[in-house]
Amino acid sequence: MSEKPWISVCEIDDLMPDTGVCALVNHQQVAIFRSRRLNEIFAISNYDPIGEANVLSRGIIGSIGDEVVVASPLYKEHYNLRTGECLEKPEYTLAVFPVRVDDGLVQVQA
Repeated sequence: MSEKPWISVCEIDDLMPDTGVCALVNHQQVAIFRSRRLNEIFAISNYDPIGEANVLSRGIIGSIGDEVVVASPLYKEHYNLRTGECLEKPEYTLAVFPVRVDDGLVQVQA
């Protein structure tokens, strides 16, 4: 089986530190976050399964203990940006996408 392609979604400078944006990647909404403290990019599903809406790119990123998280803007559940797991309700898990920066372009593998 061939490797999934990398899809360019924006330039790294388009991502304001500590905020998220939404990109449509292969017909799926993906929330992309740039952490200033960690100097990392994260990509997760934009769909909040508890609030049943595509809103996670509007969430606030931060940390709880050693976990880097986004707080849903609806009911404030925290989702781990590395694993997709909901900290308050672990039965809910988001899709997490490989993401990289290549020659200044943010790319998602989906």
